[in-house]
Amino acid sequence: MVSNLLVDDVQIEVRKKKIKNLYLSVHPPEGSVKISAPLTMSDEAIWEFAVAKLAWIKKQQAKLQRQAKQAQKEYVSGESHFFQGKRYLLQVVETKKKQKAEIKEGKIYLYVRQGSTKEQREKVMREWYRSQLKKQIPPLLAKWEQRLGRKVNFWGVKLMKTKWGSCNPGAKRIWFNLELAKHSFRCLEYIVVHEMVHLLERHHNQRFYAYLDKLFPNWKEIRAELNGLQW
Repeated sequence: MVSNLLVDDVQIEVRKKKIKNLYLSVHPPEGSVKISAPLTMSDEAIWEFAVAKLAWIKKQQAKLQRQAKQAQKEYVSGESHFFQGKRYLLQVVETKKKQKAEIKEGKIYLYVRQGSTKEQREKVMREWYRSQLKKQIPPLLAKWEQRLGRKVNFWGVKLMKTKWGSCNPGAKRIWFNLELAKHSFRCLEYIVVHEMVHLLERHHNQRFYAYLDKLFPNWKEIRAELNGLQW
């Protein structure tokens, strides 16, 4: 059961589930707010909880906005960039050869044309991230196809604003967020498992989470790592 709640100027998505406790979370990048509440809890009680937590919500949203501004990259030497959960300094090198990125000497070397724009350098970096994910994902799919007894017909990588992955169970098609290349390998594997479990259960219901609990017991910890701020 899903509804929306407006407290002051904050839009909150409320989901009532078969759970015992109340959960509030603020999600990057825009600072979207979600409340998971027990089915038996009244709308008035949820409202009162949201009002009581309003100051905390706005504080976390402001923090995410600051992080988003700090995360804006110019793709110049000396910047910090992440790959597989580790931070690397960027070294930009002008080249007439193939434009590419690679890790060596503890840095990410970005080879680009002389006079290249920020957008052009960003494109080279993104293609490198994409190529790395496309190396990492197939062994994970093979591993979990065997364990789940389900086959993925198609998968791809694309930049997604609000999701780490998506699955069409009917077509057995899965998309992965390009940003996963910046996170640890265990985060990538969690998303692979999460999306593949949709081949067993389409909806995020009790049966779905029971599968996750059995197959990937520390999934909640990893989800928190990916989604950031939680109360």
